[in-house]
Amino acid sequence: MIDPELDPPFLFLEPSDIRAPVLVNSPHSGHNLPRSFLAKTRLSAHELLRSADLYMDEMIAPALQFGVPIAQVHFPRAFLDVNREPYELDPRMFDRKPPSFANTRSLRVTSGYGTVPRLVAEGVDIYRGRLPLEDALDRIDRYYLPYHAALRQALDRLHQRFGMAMLIDCHSMPSASLIGPARFNDIVLGDRHGTSCAPELIDLAESVLRMTGLTVARNHPYSGGFITEQYGNPVAGIHALQIEVNRALYMDEATYRPHTGFEATRQALMTLVEALTDLQLPSVPPSLRLAAE
Repeated sequence: MIDPELDPPFLFLEPSDIRAPVLVNSPHSGHNLPRSFLAKTRLSAHELLRSADLYMDEMIAPALQFGVPIAQVHFPRAFLDVNREPYELDPRMFDRKPPSFANTRSLRVTSGYGTVPRLVAEGVDIYRGRLPLEDALDRIDRYYLPYHAALRQALDRLHQRFGMAMLIDCHSMPSASLIGPARFNDIVLGDRHGTSCAPELIDLAESVLRMTGLTVARNHPYSGGFITEQYGNPVAGIHALQIEVNRALYMDEATYRPHTGFEATRQALMTLVEALTDLQLPSVPPSLRLAAE
C-alpha cells in the first residue's frame, strides 16, 4: 500500500502529441517526506533535503511543450534512491542481515549512499538507530521497482514508435567540491565514458549548452549513475545521457530558495530539449539490435 503522503510516488507525463524519441527524467528532485520516515530520522526536513535535486522537476516541466515526455520522482533520495541498483543495502543500517541477493559491498554502499541511504549530503547520519530491514525492502517493493518498471515501459514505447529512444537524466550538483576548494563547471555531462549513448548526443548537448553561455565538462566528476548505465544501450537504439546542473546557477544553496538565475537556467535546458527533437542518430543494423536484445 502506497503511503498517502507519497501518492503518487512518481509521475510519467506525456504530451498529447509526442514529437521526438526523448524522455526527460528527474529522479532526485522529490521533496515529500512521509511522517513515518521523519519519525525514524535524527534530522530535520531541511537537512534531509540537502542532497535532493530541488527544483529540477520544475526545470524540466516545459519539455512537454516540445512534445517530449517527462518523469518526476516525488520522494527524496534520502528516503529511497532510485539511481542505485535495486538492493544496494548497507548491513550496518539494519536490524538483521540483508538477503543474499543484496549488493552489500559496492562503493556506493560502503560510502553510505545505497538504495536506502545511511547518510545524507556531507556524510551526516540519517537514522537514530538501526532500521528494520523490512522497512527498506518495503520501500523497494512499493516505490523503486514500480518506478523502474514504468521507466522501462516509457522507453520501450518510444523505441517502438521511433525505432530509438533518448533518456536525458537530469540532476543537480553542489557548486564546489565537498573535499577541496575546486569549483565545478556549470554543467557536467555523463555518458559513462562513451558507453551509454551515441557520441552525436553528447556532442550536441555540449555544443548547445555552451552556446547558451554555460561552461560544460564531460564525465568529471560525474560520469553517470545507475540509471545512465542501466538503460543506456546504444547498440539496441536506447541512449542515456546524464546532465548535472550546478545549483548555484539557479538557487541559494544555503536556503534552498531559487533565485533570479532559475529562468535562464531552465531556458538553457529547454534550448537543449528543442535541439534534441531534431537530432537524427545513426541507425543501428537490425542484426546488432537483435543481438543486443
